[in-house]
Amino acid sequence: MVNPHSTATIASHPIHPMLIPFPIAFFVSVLVCDFVYWGSGSPGWAQATQWLLGFGIIIAAFAAAAGLADLIGDRRIRDLRDVWWHAGGNALVVVIQIINWLIRYGRAEAAILPWGLILSIIAAGILIFTGWKGWEMVYRWRVGVADEVEATRQ
Repeated sequence: MVNPHSTATIASHPIHPMLIPFPIAFFVSVLVCDFVYWGSGSPGWAQATQWLLGFGIIIAAFAAAAGLADLIGDRRIRDLRDVWWHAGGNALVVVIQIINWLIRYGRAEAAILPWGLILSIIAAGILIFTGWKGWEMVYRWRVGVADEVEATRQ
């Protein structure tokens, strides 16, 4: 049986899974920096969160574009309920993190407690759920996994 294929690829490698580790790492790092700032009061941690949020949002936009291409490109992918939970949850995370960035802009230290930290916790919690759904698509439904025939040719 042929697996659902990613539409957005480079040399037959799906782009979406190449990009998603970066915004995840940046957004989780924001949460860590928020806690470190809360404990230390050092303004450097507050400034770091603005950069992490900014880069996370930008790379998330590229990952979303690749994911959308995959969604549009294969009906079998669109038919999976996990895909919609994954995509919708990640879109929500990006909206939350845009709000998080906006409230910090120009007043990073004052914005972390309590709202910045609360938004970071919510975003991290949603990422756990959407990551679970993403792995369901790969491991259960084999989205983007090379077919066995392709794998034996290489």
